[in-house]
Amino acid sequence: MIRSMTGYGRSELQNESFRIAVEIKSVNNRYLDISIKMPRILNPLEAQIRKELKKYMQRGKVDVFISYQDLTESNMEVKYNSRIAREYWKYLSEMAEEFGIENDVRVSSLARFPDVLTMEEEPMDPEGIWENLEQVLRNAAKMFDETRIGEGEFLKNDLNGKLDEMMGHVEFITERAPGLVDAYRQSLKEKVAELLEATSIDESRIAQEVTIYADKVCVDEELVRLRSHIEATRQELARGGSIGRKLDFIAQEMNRESNTILSKSDDREVADHAIELKTSVEKIREQVQNIE
Repeated sequence: MIRSMTGYGRSELQNESFRIAVEIKSVNNRYLDISIKMPRILNPLEAQIRKELKKYMQRGKVDVFISYQDLTESNMEVKYNSRIAREYWKYLSEMAEEFGIENDVRVSSLARFPDVLTMEEEPMDPEGIWENLEQVLRNAAKMFDETRIGEGEFLKNDLNGKLDEMMGHVEFITERAPGLVDAYRQSLKEKVAELLEATSIDESRIAQEVTIYADKVCVDEELVRLRSHIEATRQELARGGSIGRKLDFIAQEMNRESNTILSKSDDREVADHAIELKTSVEKIREQVQNIE
């Protein structure tokens, strides 16, 4: 199956103790570029998170947002800094002695001084969090993958339709191209006869001019290669997988052949179909940029 590089997935898990949410979204990119935004407490898990995500994606600019909230508040504790408390008491006692005043500082007063008592967050076990985070991450990644597969199926159908259009133009040019030389020969004879009137026509000279013209407008090789590229694209679309880069290369080759056909077009109808052919190729090149 084919996957688009554009996708979105989200999953959330909440119970009495915690809430975890994972959101994944992506856009086109030449390579795989994963950007993860998450709380610092989860930083030790980044390698595991990236390893899990790479199971579901190979190309694209992927943004991952992870939030974690502890709902128990049991990870907060009061810390008592006895060294700081002693420093405060020491200098307060010195002040009382120096100024001859009573040192009326109580424990409750001393506890309110900065950094004597602090609220600190207990370190949490990242591996314990991973057991739940892994489940949420996989669910979000699966939803993300499903949206890309759905978009990929749409791209596949659209590309096959454009390939049909291309083949129609190729068939027309293939059928009409041989008649162009005969028409040119007849036109050239008529013009020469009109100019020379009674004088005999040099058939060898006519043949030489026709040969030069035929070589100039011949697009047989380009049409053969274009047919081959169209068939190769169909095969890749049927095979599926990570084919974006290969299709991009084939589309460049198709663009080169269509440009050559257009530059050699000396007939209005052929030129019109060559322009339409080039337009179809451009549309294919745009769509291929969306495929992983």
